[in-house]
Amino acid sequence: MNVLVYLEHWDGKFKKSSYELVSYAVALAKQMQSKAYGVVLGNAETTEVDKLAEYGLENIAIIDHKAFQLLDNQLFTDVLAQITDKLQANFIIFAHNNTGKAIASRLSARLKAGLVSGIVALPDSTSPFIVRKKLFTGKATAQVKVNTDKVILTLSQNAFGVFENKASLNKTAIDIQVNEGLAKTQLLDTQKFTAKVLLTDAEIVVSGGRGLKGPENWNVIEELADAMGAATACTRPVSDEGWRPHHEHVGQTGKIVAPMLYFACGISGAIQHVAGISSSKYIIAINKDAEAPIFEAADYGIVGDVMQVLPEITKKVKEVKK
Repeated sequence: MNVLVYLEHWDGKFKKSSYELVSYAVALAKQMQSKAYGVVLGNAETTEVDKLAEYGLENIAIIDHKAFQLLDNQLFTDVLAQITDKLQANFIIFAHNNTGKAIASRLSARLKAGLVSGIVALPDSTSPFIVRKKLFTGKATAQVKVNTDKVILTLSQNAFGVFENKASLNKTAIDIQVNEGLAKTQLLDTQKFTAKVLLTDAEIVVSGGRGLKGPENWNVIEELADAMGAATACTRPVSDEGWRPHHEHVGQTGKIVAPMLYFACGISGAIQHVAGISSSKYIIAINKDAEAPIFEAADYGIVGDVMQVLPEITKKVKEVKK
C-alpha cells in the first residue's frame, strides 16, 4: 500500500512542482498509513535531493543510467513499473504536465491501474478510493471513483500547495534492469533556450492579446515583465499574426502554464486560452471591455486600456522595489 512519487528534474535540479508533489505524496501516505517513496531517474544533484527531506520525504530511490539522457517515456515507463513492483506501491503520483501525463497513461495500461488526471485534493474516501479532479478547464470538479487495486494520479500544479515538514531522508537501493532497446529516440543535439525566464518555469507571467493592437506596443508587456522578473506570453492569434514568437503562445494548442501570478492583458478570454492558464494560482485580467469573458476566469480584474494601466503598474512595482 506504499505511495510512489515520480520526481522529474531539469539539469539535476528540482522545481517547485516537485516539492508540491512530495507534499502531496507524504500527506497521502499518512492518510493511507503507509510509506511515501520518491523516485528520481537520472543524475540529480545531491544537494537538490537532500532538499526534498525539507518537505517530509523520508525515502527515496535514485536510479541513474546513460539511457535516461534520451528522456524516452517508454523506457521510463518500464523502469517505473519495475520500481512499483519492488516497492510494493499501490499509489503512483506524477505531475500533471506533458511528461507526467505521457508516462502515467502508459504505466496505467502496463499495470492495469486506474488513472485519474488533474486531481486537485487528497482523496475524499480511501475505501472506496474517491478523488476530485478538474473539468471544463477548471470551471468544475468531479469526484472520481477508482475500482482497481493500483491507482495512478497526476496532480494539477498549485492545487495542493507546498508544505515544509523536515524529515530525515533514507536512500533506498533498488536492483532493476534498464532495457535500452525500448528507447525509440536518439539524442542528436542539445540546444538550451536562453530566455531570462523560461515560460513554463515562471512564477509570474505577463501575457498579451490582440488588445495591444500591434507588436510595436509590446514594450509595455516587456517592461512590466522585466520589473517583476516575469516571463512574457501571448495568445494564439498574436503568435499567428507574427507579433510574437510561437514559443510564447499559451493555451490549449500552445504551452500550458501554472504560475503563481498570471497577467492577462488585452486578452478576451477565449476558452482555448483559458484552458492553458486555469492552473494559475492568481489571474489578473486587464481589459477595457467590462464584458470580456476573461473576467470570469480572473481572480482580480481591471477595466481599462492596457496601454495606460500597465505603465502605472510597472511604475508602482519599481517604486516598491526601491
